[in-house]
Amino acid sequence: MTDDSFSDDGREAPTVSCERCGREWSLDREVADIPPGGHAVEQFALDHERHTGHYPDDVSPWTARCERCPAGERFLAERPARRWAETHARHTRHAVSLEAPSGDPTVVSPGDEADRS
Repeated sequence: MTDDSFSDDGREAPTVSCERCGREWSLDREVADIPPGGHAVEQFALDHERHTGHYPDDVSPWTARCERCPAGERFLAERPARRWAETHARHTRHAVSLEAPSGDPTVVSPGDEADRS
């Protein structure tokens, strides 16, 4: 789910639904408060998860989990998830499991950063 295609040209605000909550929200307020390109839908999804413990319908996060310590984070896009995994691996020398929303995991190893110098 993304709102990259929404602009401030008067089009209808996106809506987000959650079957678990039995609700649907129009994001007109979020679109008005967040500048174009500010990813109102993504921000709403993150806020929803923080407050309810689950994501709205059609939103599945990328999950980065350290294989050695309790560190881990969830992201709505691959780029920040991969950056977190690579940064954690680089600083701690721990392998990090990076799981796509499809469930396909990959492992980011501490040595992966050495190739980028």
